[in-house]
Amino acid sequence: MGLLDILLGRTKPAAPDLDQLFALPSAAVTLEAAAGFRQTGSGAVCFATVEGAAFEQTHREVQALLDADAEREGRPVELTRDDYGYSWLVSRRGPDQLPDLVNDLHAVNSAMEVNGFGPQLLCSLAGFEHAHEGGEQGQRLALVYLYKRGTFYPFAPLPGTAERRDNPLELRVKAALGNDLRIEQDLSRWFPVWGAPGL
Repeated sequence: MGLLDILLGRTKPAAPDLDQLFALPSAAVTLEAAAGFRQTGSGAVCFATVEGAAFEQTHREVQALLDADAEREGRPVELTRDDYGYSWLVSRRGPDQLPDLVNDLHAVNSAMEVNGFGPQLLCSLAGFEHAHEGGEQGQRLALVYLYKRGTFYPFAPLPGTAERRDNPLELRVKAALGNDLRIEQDLSRWFPVWGAPGL
Protein backbone atom coordinates (compact mmCIF):
# COMPACT_ATOMS: atom_id res chain seq x y z
CA MET A 1 0.00 0.00 0.00
CA GLY A 2 1.43 3.37 -1.03
CA LEU A 3 1.42 6.80 0.60
CA LEU A 4 -1.35 8.02 -1.71
CA ASP A 5 -3.56 5.09 -0.63
CA ILE A 6 -2.98 5.98 3.02
CA LEU A 7 -3.75 9.68 2.45
CA LEU A 8 -6.94 8.88 0.49
CA GLY A 9 -8.08 6.32 3.05
CA ARG A 10 -7.99 3.39 0.67
CA THR A 11 -7.23 0.04 2.19
CA LYS A 12 -5.82 -3.06 0.67
CA PRO A 13 -8.34 -5.92 0.62
CA ALA A 14 -7.58 -8.89 2.83
CA ALA A 15 -5.86 -11.69 0.96
CA PRO A 16 -7.18 -15.23 1.05
CA ASP A 17 -5.87 -17.00 4.12
CA LEU A 18 -7.16 -20.56 4.20
CA ASP A 19 -5.63 -21.14 7.63
CA GLN A 20 -8.45 -18.93 8.98
CA LEU A 21 -10.68 -22.00 8.52
CA PHE A 22 -8.85 -23.71 11.38
CA ALA A 23 -10.38 -21.16 13.79
CA LEU A 24 -13.85 -22.66 13.24
CA PRO A 25 -13.69 -25.35 15.99
CA SER A 26 -12.84 -22.73 18.61
CA ALA A 27 -15.56 -20.42 17.27
CA ALA A 28 -18.04 -23.31 17.46
CA VAL A 29 -17.44 -23.63 21.21
CA THR A 30 -18.07 -19.89 21.64
CA LEU A 31 -21.15 -20.04 19.41
CA GLU A 32 -22.69 -22.85 21.45
CA ALA A 33 -21.97 -21.11 24.75
CA ALA A 34 -23.17 -17.68 23.59
CA ALA A 35 -26.17 -18.58 21.41
CA GLY A 36 -26.93 -22.29 21.82
CA PHE A 37 -26.00 -23.27 18.25
CA ARG A 38 -24.42 -26.69 17.71
CA GLN A 39 -22.48 -27.86 14.69
CA THR A 40 -24.34 -30.13 12.30
CA GLY A 41 -21.25 -31.76 10.80
CA SER A 42 -22.15 -30.46 7.32
CA GLY A 43 -20.12 -28.06 5.27
CA ALA A 44 -19.55 -27.10 1.66
CA VAL A 45 -17.23 -25.25 -0.70
CA CYS A 46 -18.82 -23.11 -3.43
CA PHE A 47 -17.06 -22.33 -6.69
CA ALA A 48 -17.89 -20.98 -10.12
CA THR A 49 -17.98 -23.76 -12.65
CA VAL A 50 -15.48 -23.44 -15.48
CA GLU A 51 -15.53 -25.41 -18.71
CA GLY A 52 -12.36 -27.16 -19.78
CA ALA A 53 -10.24 -30.25 -19.30
CA ALA A 54 -7.91 -28.74 -16.66
CA PHE A 55 -10.83 -27.74 -14.45
CA GLU A 56 -12.50 -31.13 -14.89
CA GLN A 57 -9.25 -32.87 -13.89
CA THR A 58 -8.90 -30.71 -10.76
CA HIS A 59 -12.53 -31.31 -9.96
CA ARG A 60 -12.07 -35.10 -10.21
CA GLU A 61 -8.93 -34.94 -8.03
CA VAL A 62 -10.74 -32.96 -5.32
CA GLN A 63 -13.73 -35.31 -5.44
CA ALA A 64 -11.42 -38.37 -5.26
CA LEU A 65 -9.54 -36.87 -2.32
CA LEU A 66 -12.72 -36.54 -0.27
CA ASP A 67 -14.33 -39.73 -1.60
CA ALA A 68 -11.39 -41.90 -0.49
CA ASP A 69 -11.67 -40.61 3.06
CA ALA A 70 -15.47 -40.77 2.99
CA GLU A 71 -15.57 -44.38 1.77
CA ARG A 72 -13.51 -45.50 4.75
CA GLU A 73 -16.08 -43.92 7.05
CA GLY A 74 -19.22 -44.62 5.01
CA ARG A 75 -19.95 -40.93 4.42
CA PRO A 76 -21.33 -39.45 1.22
CA VAL A 77 -19.55 -36.58 -0.51
CA GLU A 78 -21.87 -34.78 -2.89
CA LEU A 79 -21.35 -32.46 -5.80
CA THR A 80 -24.38 -30.31 -6.52
CA ARG A 81 -25.16 -27.29 -8.65
CA ASP A 82 -27.47 -24.56 -7.34
CA ASP A 83 -30.12 -22.53 -9.17
CA TYR A 84 -27.53 -19.86 -9.95
CA GLY A 85 -25.14 -22.26 -11.72
CA TYR A 86 -22.55 -22.47 -8.94
CA SER A 87 -21.09 -25.81 -7.90
CA TRP A 88 -20.99 -26.99 -4.29
CA LEU A 89 -18.86 -29.82 -2.98
CA VAL A 90 -20.56 -30.97 0.22
CA SER A 91 -18.98 -32.98 3.02
CA ARG A 92 -20.93 -34.49 5.89
CA ARG A 93 -19.33 -35.55 9.15
CA GLY A 94 -20.62 -36.30 12.61
CA PRO A 95 -21.68 -33.30 14.71
CA ASP A 96 -18.62 -33.84 16.90
CA GLN A 97 -16.19 -33.92 13.95
CA LEU A 98 -15.85 -30.23 13.08
CA PRO A 99 -12.01 -30.39 12.95
CA ASP A 100 -12.30 -33.16 10.31
CA LEU A 101 -14.87 -31.14 8.38
CA VAL A 102 -12.56 -28.12 8.46
CA ASN A 103 -9.77 -30.33 7.06
CA ASP A 104 -12.11 -31.33 4.21
CA LEU A 105 -12.97 -27.70 3.42
CA HIS A 106 -9.32 -26.67 3.60
CA ALA A 107 -8.26 -29.57 1.32
CA VAL A 108 -10.81 -28.63 -1.35
CA ASN A 109 -9.86 -24.94 -1.28
CA SER A 110 -6.13 -25.75 -1.33
CA ALA A 111 -6.43 -28.18 -4.24
CA MET A 112 -8.37 -25.64 -6.29
CA GLU A 113 -5.88 -22.91 -5.41
CA VAL A 114 -2.78 -25.00 -6.22
CA ASN A 115 -4.21 -25.94 -9.61
CA GLY A 116 -4.78 -22.30 -10.54
CA PHE A 117 -8.51 -22.13 -9.86
CA GLY A 118 -8.40 -19.83 -6.83
CA PRO A 119 -10.33 -17.12 -8.74
CA GLN A 120 -13.26 -19.56 -9.11
CA LEU A 121 -13.53 -20.13 -5.34
CA LEU A 122 -16.35 -18.13 -3.79
CA CYS A 123 -16.96 -19.29 -0.25
CA SER A 124 -16.97 -22.17 2.21
CA LEU A 125 -19.50 -22.73 4.96
CA ALA A 126 -20.05 -24.81 8.06
CA GLY A 127 -23.60 -25.51 9.22
CA PHE A 128 -25.05 -25.07 12.72
CA GLU A 129 -28.50 -25.46 14.24
CA HIS A 130 -30.27 -24.41 17.39
CA ALA A 131 -32.18 -27.34 18.88
CA HIS A 132 -35.40 -26.64 20.74
CA GLU A 133 -36.26 -28.47 23.92
CA GLY A 134 -37.24 -32.01 23.06
CA GLY A 135 -34.53 -32.15 20.40
CA GLU A 136 -36.62 -30.90 17.46
CA GLN A 137 -34.76 -29.06 14.74
CA GLY A 138 -34.68 -25.31 15.06
CA GLN A 139 -33.07 -22.25 13.52
CA ARG A 140 -30.24 -22.92 11.04
CA LEU A 141 -27.07 -20.87 10.79
CA ALA A 142 -23.98 -20.96 8.60
CA LEU A 143 -20.59 -19.47 9.25
CA VAL A 144 -19.52 -18.45 5.76
CA TYR A 145 -15.87 -17.93 4.80
CA LEU A 146 -15.37 -15.51 1.90
CA TYR A 147 -12.38 -16.86 0.01
CA LYS A 148 -11.35 -13.62 -1.70
CA ARG A 149 -11.66 -11.56 1.49
CA GLY A 150 -10.23 -13.99 4.04
CA THR A 151 -13.16 -13.19 6.36
CA PHE A 152 -16.24 -14.82 7.87
CA TYR A 153 -19.84 -13.77 8.33
CA PRO A 154 -22.94 -15.47 9.79
CA PHE A 155 -25.92 -16.28 7.59
CA ALA A 156 -29.20 -17.17 9.33
CA PRO A 157 -32.12 -17.92 7.00
CA LEU A 158 -35.49 -17.81 8.72
CA PRO A 159 -37.39 -21.12 8.65
CA GLY A 160 -40.07 -21.31 5.98
CA THR A 161 -40.25 -20.90 2.24
CA ALA A 162 -39.76 -17.15 1.94
CA GLU A 163 -36.20 -15.96 1.47
CA ARG A 164 -35.82 -13.97 4.65
CA ARG A 165 -32.94 -13.85 7.09
CA ASP A 166 -32.65 -13.23 10.80
CA ASN A 167 -30.53 -10.06 10.79
CA PRO A 168 -30.63 -9.50 14.59
CA LEU A 169 -29.31 -13.04 15.13
CA GLU A 170 -26.56 -12.50 12.57
CA LEU A 171 -25.45 -9.33 14.38
CA ARG A 172 -25.47 -11.12 17.77
CA VAL A 173 -23.31 -13.89 16.30
CA LYS A 174 -20.96 -11.27 14.80
CA ALA A 175 -20.52 -9.71 18.25
CA ALA A 176 -20.06 -13.08 19.97
CA LEU A 177 -17.41 -14.36 17.54
CA GLY A 178 -15.37 -11.19 17.11
CA ASN A 179 -12.48 -12.63 19.14
CA ASP A 180 -12.59 -16.07 17.47
CA LEU A 181 -12.90 -15.30 13.75
CA ARG A 182 -11.84 -12.56 11.36
CA ILE A 183 -15.36 -11.18 10.82
CA GLU A 184 -16.23 -9.33 7.60
CA GLN A 185 -16.94 -5.76 8.70
CA ASP A 186 -18.58 -4.65 5.45
CA LEU A 187 -22.16 -5.88 5.94
CA SER A 188 -22.90 -5.40 2.23
CA ARG A 189 -20.62 -8.42 1.63
CA TRP A 190 -22.76 -10.69 3.84
CA PHE A 191 -24.28 -12.32 0.78
CA PRO A 192 -27.26 -14.62 1.27
CA VAL A 193 -26.56 -18.22 0.32
CA TRP A 194 -30.17 -19.34 -0.12
CA GLY A 195 -30.59 -23.07 -0.38
CA ALA A 196 -26.90 -23.74 0.14
CA PRO A 197 -26.20 -27.43 0.61
CA GLY A 198 -24.62 -28.16 3.95
CA LEU A 199 -26.76 -25.55 5.71
